[in-house]
Amino acid sequence: MAVTTDLKQLLESGAHFGHQARRWNPKMSEYVYGVSEGVHVFDLIKTKVAFDEALEFLSKAAGEGKKIIFLGTKKQAKEKTQEVALQAECFYVIER
Repeated sequence: MAVTTDLKQLLESGAHFGHQARRWNPKMSEYVYGVSEGVHVFDLIKTKVAFDEALEFLSKAAGEGKKIIFLGTKKQAKEKTQEVALQAECFYVIER
């Protein structure tokens, strides 16, 4: 079963917003669509392709019984990281 996500879901979740344009790694330039109000805007087409590849990899690993760890130490990510990891019965780290 192929696992995919929807561009509309990515847009609604705000996946296209990056960090401040003045604080960035030049290696990310191929994924940056543009800048809006001083914040990088990611190319959601490329994001979707990479996201689908990651989902496929994780689905395969889980199917093989491998351990998966969720990592989300940023203030905005801690709660959701813990929620999803517990739901998936996986390990997680939410503190530095």
